[in-house]
Amino acid sequence: MKTSIIERLKNEILVADGAMGTMLYAKGVYINRCFDELNLSQPKTVADIHKAYIEAGADIIETNTFGANRFKLAPHGLDDRLYDINFKGAHLAREVAGDQTYVAGSIGPLGWPIKPLGTITQEQAHDAFAEQAKALHDGNVDVFLLETFCDLTMLEIAIQAVQSVSEKPIIAHVSFSDDARTIYGVTPAQVVERLNQYQLAAIGVNCSTGPQPIFEKIVEMAKLTSMKLSAMPNAGMPKFVEGRLIYMASPEYFAEYAKRFIQSGVSIVGGCCGTTPEHIRAIKAAVKALRPAETTTQSVQVSQKIDVKKSSDAEIKSELHRKLSEQKFVTCIEINPPRSPDVTKVLTSCRMIRDAGVDAVNIPDGPRASARMSPLALAALIQSQVKIDTILHYTCRDRNILGMQSDLLGAAALGLRNILSVTGDPPKLGDYPTATAVFNVDAIGLLRIASNLNNGNDLAGNPIEKGTSFFLGAGANPGAINFDEEINRLHQKIDAGAQYILTQPLFDMRYFDRFMDKVAHINVPILAGILPLASFRNAEFLHNEVPGMEIPQPIRDRMGRASDKESQQKIGIEVARQMLEEIRPQVQGVYLMPPFGRHQLALEVLEVLK
Repeated sequence: MKTSIIERLKNEILVADGAMGTMLYAKGVYINRCFDELNLSQPKTVADIHKAYIEAGADIIETNTFGANRFKLAPHGLDDRLYDINFKGAHLAREVAGDQTYVAGSIGPLGWPIKPLGTITQEQAHDAFAEQAKALHDGNVDVFLLETFCDLTMLEIAIQAVQSVSEKPIIAHVSFSDDARTIYGVTPAQVVERLNQYQLAAIGVNCSTGPQPIFEKIVEMAKLTSMKLSAMPNAGMPKFVEGRLIYMASPEYFAEYAKRFIQSGVSIVGGCCGTTPEHIRAIKAAVKALRPAETTTQSVQVSQKIDVKKSSDAEIKSELHRKLSEQKFVTCIEINPPRSPDVTKVLTSCRMIRDAGVDAVNIPDGPRASARMSPLALAALIQSQVKIDTILHYTCRDRNILGMQSDLLGAAALGLRNILSVTGDPPKLGDYPTATAVFNVDAIGLLRIASNLNNGNDLAGNPIEKGTSFFLGAGANPGAINFDEEINRLHQKIDAGAQYILTQPLFDMRYFDRFMDKVAHINVPILAGILPLASFRNAEFLHNEVPGMEIPQPIRDRMGRASDKESQQKIGIEVARQMLEEIRPQVQGVYLMPPFGRHQLALEVLEVLK
């Protein structure tokens, strides 16, 4: 009978395998394929990679199941094959490994944040990890490897889920950024503090960057725990060489750091992204004669999270907030960032809008997925040079959660207070359809991040020196096709911290009345969207090609019968004025979106308020 991995780790160094994805890509598998599904469609390809790592000296091989959970498989239409993919992945590795090599069931993060940053509940996360672990257990893995986790809460849920379906040992890995924290702001010390409470075969670090940064984290963790440690770094940071991403850390460099890892107390050494059988062969040769180092655990008090007193709802955060608090009917006009660094025309328009008595200008963030000047930079210029309040739209499309927090802190330092949380149009709608979207979180998650900052905590819940004072807004579409889902998301946005609502443009009172009936109990200001149509062609385009926009047929017919564009534009202004007069008694403000930057049209609509 094979000695258990727990027993082997007491006195031996074990070498794990390297990257699976890198090797599959090298074999011609396109990166848009679901690599986990290859267990079913190309089992020989996967098995050959396992064999190559065993021949290189790996004591542990990982199953090709890193992303084989229901949330990552669903976009490929493979969620109904979850059990088969995981079971086959374990079975393939088991057949190749025989009795000499350990098989680690690879389980990665779900791919989407859990609540409160995301929409996945802890119960759903637990069930997803448990069903994957059950299939791997049935496939006869020796140990579970939970890897590349940045969210400690998700990692703990995964540990508990695995333990609910299997008694097999667990290795738990966290991935850090360059600043010695996870993207959620968690330090190595906090990782150790949280994971020390579980009975684990080992804890450690994988992916992240190259060996040297991971070495620094491992040294820190070794001082704080008596648990076995594991290190599986990337082959350095990839670089573009003649159109290809190449990992630059050589096998020899890896082997040198493998020795340092072991001297620091590591018992399992392997590789992650970019590593190959050559890297593993070099590690095996380097560690052959080494034994795990004796480590001394220090008692270190990790600072506890501090609950900072929440900002008072009565605290005035901006001019817009003050006016709404005083029950004033507010007016806002949208102004798009320019496509160049020249802001002369934009500032001129803002002065005209300010002089007309408008309360604020809205600045969209890459509307229609277009490439324009940073709205954050433009908002700062407008507020400093024109002296009018701005509502900064901020999308989740282009930034990960680290970038979001950085931008929000910068916005606070620049005096920008009104933030509208927007998920963002997908890139395929815009000028650069091949651009990659991020979407770490949606508008709800972004609101939670910003609300955390208002309450004096970063996105990991750690206290910051000074909280922000954002007046947080969210969008709603009264004409949404899935109206019940829209209302459900609106409630989630308010729960996440939204303090005012801007609606999509309204053209039909039936949709507006239905919407107001559903939100009558919501005690937050609503600013209704109004879009003065510029022409019949403009109306047809918005109706047919802009998601979430519906122009009633009678309005389009009326504009179509007009003899020229000037007449059509007058009808557009009349329709907008009529809508404004009808909705004014029920809302706290209006948000005008003039087409093609024709801000004078918006001002003509607002004349009806006088």
